[in-house]
Amino acid sequence: MSTSDDDVVASADGAGAVLGPPPAGAHAISTGPGPHPLLIVRHGETEWSKDGRHTGRTDIPLTAEGEEQARALRDLLSGWDIHAVRVSPLQRARRTAELAGLGETHELVEDPDLVEWDYGSCEGRSTPQIREELGYEWKIFDHGVAPGATPGELVQDVAARTAHALARVRPLLDEGPVCLVAHGHSLRILAATYLGLPPSAAAALELSPASLSVLGENHHVPTVRRWNLLPL
Repeated sequence: MSTSDDDVVASADGAGAVLGPPPAGAHAISTGPGPHPLLIVRHGETEWSKDGRHTGRTDIPLTAEGEEQARALRDLLSGWDIHAVRVSPLQRARRTAELAGLGETHELVEDPDLVEWDYGSCEGRSTPQIREELGYEWKIFDHGVAPGATPGELVQDVAARTAHALARVRPLLDEGPVCLVAHGHSLRILAATYLGLPPSAAAALELSPASLSVLGENHHVPTVRRWNLLPL
């Protein structure tokens, strides 16, 4: 992939992170939204999410509090006649789905395209730590990440992955509501993709641990019906 000087930003370790153009088809479901809602659930608290540390491919478990948060999702989900469930293969997402009761009535089908953003050199580090090292107001959606122990991903790559996940569940939405259980950034980018927005728009979509959001449609236009609902 060719890049210009404007495509490269400094990283915390001095390497460059490349921001490229969005791949074709990354911003919308080509067949339009389905007639039934798409439910998205972020996993419960982990030790790293509690500290604000970027948790991408590191497969860490829920905390005790995160498990309680996941159990509390049962009340939020009880009113939905869910047709199918798709989960990230990382344990914090799958365990959240199990504790929320989704595995009692549905097969928890893993979709690798729902995994969290590969944060590269930012893995395990908080935004304040990264900003202190860089000396400027680093923002992941604007400045990207650099390779580290893992290669890292462009935000556009995450958008393309979530577009593939959406394309696979789209036929299921003709039958009934579908629930996706995954991660903060990947689900925010998925929501922007569903809505036909650029992936950078996900920066404005706050998503708390163990929250439920609902995407739908109005006259075949993708909509947000509910966002960031938390158990009482």
